[in-house]
Amino acid sequence: MKEMHIKGGRPLYGEVVIAGAKNAASKMIIATLLTDEKVILHNVPLQQETDIAKELIETTGSICKIHGHVLQAHLKKVQNISTKAQSRKNRLSILLAAPLLHRAGEARVARLGGDKIGPRPVNFHIEALQKMGAQFSDEGDSWLFKSRGRLQGVQIELPYPSVGATETMLFAGVLAKGNTVIYNAAIEPEIMELIMMLQKMGAIISVGAHRTIRITGVDKLHGCEHRILPDRLEAASYACIALATKGEIFCKGAKHDHMITFLNAVRMIGGEYDVRPNGILFRGSSEYKPVSITTDTFPGFATDWQQPFVVVMTQAMGSSMMHETVYQDRFRYTETLNRMGANITIDYMPDTIRGKFQLQNYKQSAIIYGPTPLTGTKMTVPDIRAGLAYVAAALVADDISILDGIEHLERGYEDLHGKLASIGADIQIK
Repeated sequence: MKEMHIKGGRPLYGEVVIAGAKNAASKMIIATLLTDEKVILHNVPLQQETDIAKELIETTGSICKIHGHVLQAHLKKVQNISTKAQSRKNRLSILLAAPLLHRAGEARVARLGGDKIGPRPVNFHIEALQKMGAQFSDEGDSWLFKSRGRLQGVQIELPYPSVGATETMLFAGVLAKGNTVIYNAAIEPEIMELIMMLQKMGAIISVGAHRTIRITGVDKLHGCEHRILPDRLEAASYACIALATKGEIFCKGAKHDHMITFLNAVRMIGGEYDVRPNGILFRGSSEYKPVSITTDTFPGFATDWQQPFVVVMTQAMGSSMMHETVYQDRFRYTETLNRMGANITIDYMPDTIRGKFQLQNYKQSAIIYGPTPLTGTKMTVPDIRAGLAYVAAALVADDISILDGIEHLERGYEDLHGKLASIGADIQIK
């Protein structure tokens, strides 16, 4: 099993090129199943999530090739309606249901996998497809969807602006008969980019006020060529590393409009940034102020930004707070940070926090007391973003840290080891 060895304690300086967005690329790869024509995607990130999405569509009979950062996919005819044979379970599999219903009238989807950061229910996806006319049955290790003829456009209000459920509704609505309206839809940059790709393929989609997406179903979609947007989560990760190590990192390709809320947090804590035409420069400070941040759906502070930012908070003077409202069990990684010397308490604060888990007795608030020196240790990466927090903490810490479970990092980050080494990190894979 591979391990990452990091010797920290020094600031990092330099430039990293931000890869294509993981959370957009994988969904766009699945969107290629909606047409019988060839689709070409540029700026595809080269990490395991891309490999998983590629493997998923190949199970259906799609011919998919990657050259450099360019992916070509062509599903002329569906050969297989089941994802059960896929070697790696992943939460992406549910997104194949709508495309396969359109193309073959049937879809057998393996149960979800992915990061263990709390339950990710599929009921939103299932209920939406059932309302559009799909039949559903639970077969234990998989879910079976069937449709008689075209799916039917409907109006659906999501109980929560779920990214995955919004994506399923987009995939279902573009080829459904009639109009589909999604109320309380997710509006993340990755969703907007997926909509633009679907428009290129011939879809009719409009985005209105109050998280409303309207889709007019068409009879057929065609191929297209599209460039994947830069990964705002990766950009924030390197930004936090710059702040935590008190260095300076230019995130080439980072987009200002994707990171407005994050940039506000950087400024509030006392860090510095400079928005440039081709990216954003992040610069650490000698001293940080305590802040209070609450995660939320876009345009709020992303839940995937909180883990590395908590590492920055450990270096702030006084008491900071991070409130998590998107997932109910996403602070376990702080136990490892405490072993490294951080002083973090997780508490239940119903009068302070709002969100879908309010008054459910979940400990959703992290109180971070600082500044605290960190010391290297051995740790196991539990998921992508917690793993990045461990990397950031290891780069701050004195002595050597050893991380195993780095396959999670490889799933979410393209060439993390190489990029960190290029900006001065003492890092080795053994």
